[in-house]
Amino acid sequence: MADTTAEKSMAIPLTAFGVGAVVALLVGVFGRVHDPTLNGTTTLGYSTVLAMKTVVATAIGVLVVVQLITALWIYGKLGTRAPSWLGTVHRTTGGTALVLVLFVAYHCLWSLGLEVGRLPDGEKVSTRTLVHGLLGCAVMGAIVVKIVAVRSRRAPGWFLPVAGGLLFTLLVLAILTSAAWYITTKGWPSQAG
Repeated sequence: MADTTAEKSMAIPLTAFGVGAVVALLVGVFGRVHDPTLNGTTTLGYSTVLAMKTVVATAIGVLVVVQLITALWIYGKLGTRAPSWLGTVHRTTGGTALVLVLFVAYHCLWSLGLEVGRLPDGEKVSTRTLVHGLLGCAVMGAIVVKIVAVRSRRAPGWFLPVAGGLLFTLLVLAILTSAAWYITTKGWPSQAG
């Protein structure tokens, strides 16, 4: 009986990781076959879509750090008891980060696609751009895994922290290869004038 229970509970993370991998792959395929366009995008008043995505990605970075701190606090890893309202803060910042990630991902995929090899003008795609695009696809898959982990009551106890840690890591790397790079090379984005 114990083996059956262990197998049943392992089926949830294995399935979630499998579905997450398929989602990441499908997002990547879409990014490759879609013809990038600025139609249907917004700059939210910034000079370019890239500038807008930099600002929103920076906000996502702040939210995921809040997610990490509140998760550690909730799980008792900070040495003090978590206040009762902390769960609400954690869920709210997580939901806000998710909406913003989807907003940025849409703009990345729609306006840029997944750039590999050479651009239409013959210029070679930089390693940073390729890595960022692949990380972005992985983030979409990791979101699926994290949502399953949050919703599952029959998964092993390690599944939620691993799913959250994976999503956190991928988001930080995606932000470092995009927003942090943009700010380092071009400065803080300005509003359109």
